[in-house]
Amino acid sequence: MQFNIPAIIEGYAQGYFLMADESGEELGWYSTRERTLIPLDERFCYPRSLRRVINQNKFTVAINRAFRAVVDGCANRDITWISDDLKAIYWELHQAGYAHSFETWQGDELAGGVLGIAIGGAFIGESMFYRIPDGSKVALVKLVEHLRSRQFLLFDAQMMNPHLARFGAQVIPDRNYQALLKQALSRQCQLDDGGV
Repeated sequence: MQFNIPAIIEGYAQGYFLMADESGEELGWYSTRERTLIPLDERFCYPRSLRRVINQNKFTVAINRAFRAVVDGCANRDITWISDDLKAIYWELHQAGYAHSFETWQGDELAGGVLGIAIGGAFIGESMFYRIPDGSKVALVKLVEHLRSRQFLLFDAQMMNPHLARFGAQVIPDRNYQALLKQALSRQCQLDDGGV
Protein backbone atom coordinates (compact mmCIF):
# COMPACT_ATOMS: atom_id res chain seq x y z
CA MET A 1 0.00 0.00 0.00
CA GLN A 2 1.36 3.42 -0.97
CA PHE A 3 0.61 6.56 1.01
CA ASN A 4 1.11 10.20 0.11
CA ILE A 5 4.05 10.88 2.42
CA PRO A 6 4.41 14.63 1.58
CA ALA A 7 0.70 15.14 2.39
CA ILE A 8 1.07 13.25 5.68
CA ILE A 9 4.11 15.33 6.67
CA GLU A 10 2.18 18.48 5.76
CA GLY A 11 -0.64 17.36 8.09
CA TYR A 12 1.79 16.97 10.99
CA ALA A 13 3.43 20.29 10.08
CA GLN A 14 0.03 21.96 10.48
CA GLY A 15 -0.37 20.54 13.98
CA TYR A 16 -2.56 17.51 13.27
CA PHE A 17 -1.83 13.88 14.14
CA LEU A 18 -3.13 10.59 12.77
CA MET A 19 -5.15 8.08 14.78
CA ALA A 20 -7.33 5.10 13.95
CA ASP A 21 -10.84 4.89 15.37
CA GLU A 22 -11.77 2.22 17.93
CA SER A 23 -12.65 -0.27 15.19
CA GLY A 24 -9.22 0.18 13.63
CA GLU A 25 -10.91 0.60 10.26
CA GLU A 26 -10.80 4.35 9.75
CA LEU A 27 -7.78 6.65 10.00
CA GLY A 28 -8.37 10.30 10.72
CA TRP A 29 -6.58 13.55 11.41
CA TYR A 30 -7.00 14.92 14.92
CA SER A 31 -6.18 18.13 16.70
CA THR A 32 -6.72 19.41 20.23
CA ARG A 33 -7.41 22.80 21.79
CA GLU A 34 -4.46 22.25 24.09
CA ARG A 35 -1.17 20.50 23.45
CA THR A 36 1.18 18.73 25.84
CA LEU A 37 4.89 19.46 25.50
CA ILE A 38 7.87 17.77 27.11
CA PRO A 39 10.22 20.66 27.97
CA LEU A 40 13.66 20.57 26.42
CA ASP A 41 15.10 22.98 29.00
CA GLU A 42 15.64 22.96 32.77
CA ARG A 43 11.90 22.42 33.38
CA PHE A 44 12.31 18.79 32.32
CA CYS A 45 12.50 16.67 35.45
CA TYR A 46 12.21 13.08 36.55
CA PRO A 47 12.02 11.13 39.81
CA ARG A 48 15.17 10.58 41.87
CA SER A 49 14.53 6.83 41.76
CA LEU A 50 14.81 6.94 37.97
CA ARG A 51 18.09 8.86 38.24
CA ARG A 52 19.45 5.92 40.24
CA VAL A 53 18.33 3.49 37.52
CA ILE A 54 20.05 5.60 34.85
CA ASN A 55 23.24 5.81 36.90
CA GLN A 56 23.31 1.99 37.16
CA ASN A 57 23.68 1.80 33.35
CA LYS A 58 21.23 -1.11 33.15
CA PHE A 59 20.17 -0.04 29.66
CA THR A 60 21.89 0.88 26.43
CA VAL A 61 20.27 3.27 23.96
CA ALA A 62 19.79 2.99 20.20
CA ILE A 63 17.91 4.79 17.45
CA ASN A 64 16.00 2.84 14.78
CA ARG A 65 17.64 -0.48 15.63
CA ALA A 66 14.25 -2.21 15.91
CA PHE A 67 11.75 0.26 14.45
CA ARG A 68 9.03 -2.27 13.61
CA ALA A 69 9.32 -3.91 17.05
CA VAL A 70 8.83 -0.53 18.73
CA VAL A 71 5.75 0.20 16.61
CA ASP A 72 4.36 -3.24 17.49
CA GLY A 73 5.14 -2.67 21.17
CA CYS A 74 3.33 0.67 21.13
CA ALA A 75 0.31 -0.91 19.42
CA ASN A 76 0.15 -3.89 21.79
CA ARG A 77 -2.51 -2.71 24.24
CA ASP A 78 -6.18 -3.37 24.90
CA ILE A 79 -7.32 -0.23 23.10
CA THR A 80 -4.96 1.12 20.46
CA TRP A 81 -5.09 3.90 17.89
CA ILE A 82 -2.23 2.27 15.94
CA SER A 83 -4.02 0.23 13.28
CA ASP A 84 -2.35 -1.90 10.60
CA ASP A 85 -2.71 0.99 8.14
CA LEU A 86 -1.04 3.35 10.60
CA LYS A 87 1.77 0.83 11.12
CA ALA A 88 2.29 0.84 7.35
CA ILE A 89 2.32 4.65 7.31
CA TYR A 90 4.89 4.76 10.11
CA TRP A 91 7.06 2.32 8.15
CA GLU A 92 6.91 4.50 5.02
CA LEU A 93 7.63 7.60 7.11
CA HIS A 94 10.57 5.73 8.64
CA GLN A 95 11.94 4.79 5.22
CA ALA A 96 11.58 8.43 4.16
CA GLY A 97 13.61 9.54 7.20
CA TYR A 98 10.78 11.05 9.28
CA ALA A 99 9.60 8.37 11.74
CA HIS A 100 12.04 7.11 14.36
CA SER A 101 12.24 4.73 17.27
CA PHE A 102 14.32 5.74 20.27
CA GLU A 103 15.03 2.52 22.13
CA THR A 104 16.45 1.10 25.35
CA TRP A 105 18.04 -2.34 25.38
CA GLN A 106 19.10 -4.73 28.10
CA GLY A 107 21.67 -6.92 26.41
CA ASP A 108 19.97 -8.20 23.24
CA GLU A 109 16.46 -7.65 24.62
CA LEU A 110 14.41 -4.62 23.64
CA ALA A 111 13.45 -3.02 26.96
CA GLY A 112 11.27 -0.15 25.74
CA GLY A 113 11.07 2.74 23.37
CA VAL A 114 9.52 5.94 22.11
CA LEU A 115 7.98 6.25 18.64
CA GLY A 116 7.93 9.66 17.03
CA ILE A 117 8.14 11.81 13.93
CA ALA A 118 10.91 14.37 13.43
CA ILE A 119 10.29 17.34 11.14
CA GLY A 120 12.78 20.19 11.25
CA GLY A 121 13.34 21.00 14.92
CA ALA A 122 10.09 19.36 16.07
CA PHE A 123 9.82 15.86 17.49
CA ILE A 124 6.23 14.63 17.62
CA GLY A 125 5.95 11.79 20.09
CA GLU A 126 3.37 9.27 18.95
CA SER A 127 3.60 6.59 21.63
CA MET A 128 5.88 4.73 24.03
CA PHE A 129 6.01 1.27 25.58
CA TYR A 130 8.14 -0.97 27.78
CA ARG A 131 8.81 -4.67 28.19
CA ILE A 132 11.26 -4.29 31.08
CA PRO A 133 10.38 -1.94 33.98
CA ASP A 134 11.80 1.59 33.50
CA GLY A 135 12.65 0.83 29.85
CA SER A 136 10.38 3.54 28.41
CA LYS A 137 11.19 6.04 31.17
CA VAL A 138 14.93 5.79 30.52
CA ALA A 139 14.23 6.05 26.77
CA LEU A 140 12.30 9.27 27.37
CA VAL A 141 15.10 10.82 29.46
CA LYS A 142 17.76 9.83 26.94
CA LEU A 143 15.59 11.07 24.06
CA VAL A 144 15.27 14.51 25.69
CA GLU A 145 19.06 14.64 26.11
CA HIS A 146 19.50 13.65 22.46
CA LEU A 147 16.98 16.23 21.19
CA ARG A 148 18.77 18.93 23.19
CA SER A 149 22.13 17.93 21.72
CA ARG A 150 20.64 18.17 18.21
CA GLN A 151 19.15 21.65 18.85
CA PHE A 152 15.51 20.53 18.62
CA LEU A 153 13.08 23.21 19.81
CA LEU A 154 9.88 21.23 20.37
CA PHE A 155 8.95 17.84 21.85
CA ASP A 156 5.21 17.40 21.29
CA ALA A 157 3.66 14.71 23.48
CA GLN A 158 0.15 15.49 22.17
CA MET A 159 -2.01 14.65 25.21
CA MET A 160 -1.29 14.88 28.94
CA ASN A 161 -1.33 11.90 31.28
CA PRO A 162 -0.08 11.40 34.86
CA HIS A 163 3.06 9.63 33.60
CA LEU A 164 4.12 12.62 31.46
CA ALA A 165 3.29 15.07 34.26
CA ARG A 166 6.02 13.45 36.39
CA PHE A 167 8.55 14.55 33.74
CA GLY A 168 7.49 18.19 33.84
CA ALA A 169 5.20 18.02 30.80
CA GLN A 170 3.21 21.20 30.27
CA VAL A 171 -0.07 21.96 28.56
CA ILE A 172 -0.25 25.02 26.31
CA PRO A 173 -3.08 26.48 24.19
CA ASP A 174 -3.15 25.47 20.54
CA ARG A 175 -2.31 29.01 19.34
CA ASN A 176 0.92 28.94 21.38
CA TYR A 177 1.66 25.47 20.09
CA GLN A 178 1.19 26.58 16.48
CA ALA A 179 3.64 29.47 16.98
CA LEU A 180 6.25 27.15 18.53
CA LEU A 181 5.69 24.54 15.81
CA LYS A 182 6.22 27.11 13.06
CA GLN A 183 9.46 28.21 14.72
CA ALA A 184 10.61 24.60 15.16
CA LEU A 185 9.87 23.68 11.55
CA SER A 186 12.21 26.42 10.34
CA ARG A 187 15.17 24.60 11.92
CA GLN A 188 17.17 21.92 10.14
CA CYS A 189 17.81 19.30 12.82
CA GLN A 190 18.82 15.69 12.31
CA LEU A 191 17.78 12.88 14.63
CA ASP A 192 20.67 10.67 13.60
CA ASP A 193 22.25 8.05 15.81
CA GLY A 194 25.64 9.71 16.02
CA GLY A 195 26.78 9.95 19.60
CA VAL A 196 24.08 7.66 21.02
